[in-house]
Amino acid sequence: MRLRALAAALALVAGQAAAAPAHLDVDATLDPATRELRARGTLAVGRDATEIVLAARYRVESFAVDGQRDAVPVATRNGRHVWRLPAAERARRVEIAWRGAVDPLDESLSHRDTLRNGRPVAGARGSFLPGSTLWHPIVAHGLSGYRVTIAMPAGQKALVPGRLVEELESAERYRARFEFAHPSDGIDLIAGPYRVENRDVRTAGGKAVRLRTYFHPEIATLAEGYLDAVLGYLNLYEGWIGEYPFSEFSVVSSPTPTGFGMPTLTYLGIDVLRLPFIRATSLGHEVLHNWWGNGVFVEYARGNWSEGLTTFMADYHFKERQGPAAAREMRLEWLRDFAAVPTSEDRPLNRFVARYHGASQIVGYNKTAMVFLMLRDLIGKEAFDAGIREFWRANKFRVASWGDLRRAFERASKRDLGAFFAQWLDRAGAPSMRFADARAAQHGEGWRVTVTLAQGAPVYRLRVPVRVRTERGEETRIVDLEGERAVASFETAAQPVALLLDPDLELFRRLAPDEAPPTLREVMVHPAATLAVLPDGAAADIGRKLAAQLLDHPAKGFAAGAPVPPGPLLVIGPGDELDAWLAQHGLPARPAVVAGKGTAQVWTATRSDGRTLVAVSARDVDALAALARPLPHYGRQSWVVFDGAKAIDRGVWPSKPQAWTFK
Repeated sequence: MRLRALAAALALVAGQAAAAPAHLDVDATLDPATRELRARGTLAVGRDATEIVLAARYRVESFAVDGQRDAVPVATRNGRHVWRLPAAERARRVEIAWRGAVDPLDESLSHRDTLRNGRPVAGARGSFLPGSTLWHPIVAHGLSGYRVTIAMPAGQKALVPGRLVEELESAERYRARFEFAHPSDGIDLIAGPYRVENRDVRTAGGKAVRLRTYFHPEIATLAEGYLDAVLGYLNLYEGWIGEYPFSEFSVVSSPTPTGFGMPTLTYLGIDVLRLPFIRATSLGHEVLHNWWGNGVFVEYARGNWSEGLTTFMADYHFKERQGPAAAREMRLEWLRDFAAVPTSEDRPLNRFVARYHGASQIVGYNKTAMVFLMLRDLIGKEAFDAGIREFWRANKFRVASWGDLRRAFERASKRDLGAFFAQWLDRAGAPSMRFADARAAQHGEGWRVTVTLAQGAPVYRLRVPVRVRTERGEETRIVDLEGERAVASFETAAQPVALLLDPDLELFRRLAPDEAPPTLREVMVHPAATLAVLPDGAAADIGRKLAAQLLDHPAKGFAAGAPVPPGPLLVIGPGDELDAWLAQHGLPARPAVVAGKGTAQVWTATRSDGRTLVAVSARDVDALAALARPLPHYGRQSWVVFDGAKAIDRGVWPSKPQAWTFK
């Protein structure tokens, strides 16, 4: 995830494309023990009227324009100090000194809490001051390069995105200076008790790059493997897109479960970095953000294309390298996730800005990634890759929109892609298609199949794969569906037995009921989910806390003895009482696949009204409390069995493709 997306919702960057770049010099000292930040900064700004903004949590000790103190009055509104500079005949130099305390580090935060926690924090185990929190002054509606010098007590090391120019360490303190010459909308400051490993490399394209790990002592032995992996990703994406745009890249550990990408670095939780598969998955995603999002900036007012393109060229690409089965499984996960998104939570892609909860990720990451997959299938891999290189060449260190992407792919493919982009970007939802009719008759020495496909309104222009299963094997044909119905005929050498509709899930669409068995996510993301926690007492309090971690929206509660309301339902309780409660209310019973296993079991079922039930059954209070951190990560599963906090078994109920059987 690119961290700057969190700041995108601020109006501060809404006009970034039009403002002239400024330059910021900051000299800061941060003490994790007292959590105090003391800093001085100099902003070089242009002649146009502009606003300087700083978070109101900091006390301003001085403010001067071209050496004249307090020349501009300050207003405080919406938690910010704001200085309005009138237009002038020449560029100006603004000097500010400020100080203040940041919040204490809370290592108990979940990943979801971390996403929502938009505050600067400091502590002995780690400090994180996102640029979006305005810990330093910025030019509103503008971009700036910067130079930052940061001092810390001995035993701590700090960094910001950019090129490390100087690093000094003594028995009393640590001091480092970084420069970033490219436009940026904020500076993310990170610090901790790091052990640092360096490696100077040349990429496959010949560029000199310094690789670093800033790891907590308990994971310092992982450094070599991460440095090897980063170099591999730089080589991969240089060959696919173009030269790596920066002079260094660092992997930095966090005491909380973060997963952020910034220019020249990624900031990942310690527990995440320990996972053996991260180097082969998430790390590549974060490296790629140095091209998409940090190398080409997003014009958020027209939709965030960066997260989906990065998901397609990293997460999905890695699955394709594993083989067709792994890639199909990821497409199935995406479509199952989308089936869980209620209409009220869906948005057109041109309105997606950033991930704030599960539904926004499903739309902004997964759907967008599949749009790029369908585009590649439409224009061909050679034209797609040429379009990627053209987009990078034309927009490096510029703000770019979906329109810029469309133009790059049109130039590469030499075709008009307006209809394709319009139907996938401007509408919420997805097409829903089905077999309306199919017939097979002997035709000469072979057989002729005539199939009718139907879709609902609004109609999409689709190339629908239809697999023909014959007595001798299978073959796939493409049916062009541009209206509510389309009729196509084709011949087969052997007698047809059945037709399968898009069995490899190559189209972004709404799955039919048998294709989308229930998963935990259907209740997790629904804004109208109802919660029942039984019985009352300490266990119920823990159950309600678990529900708050699991659900994107506050759940509606109801008394355990009251009639069960319709709709998505989450029920949490001890085993025997939960089984009795389900039976009392005529709800599906505990499935055999989870019965008697582990210390806690979680499963889904379909209620009589078609909505999903999620049941969480725990042996005791400790077993229930142990689910708080791991369970939210299993939204794509239909059932999970836990032993303490460890998932020991899980699965998804089987799905069946849409089929037409010839009789």
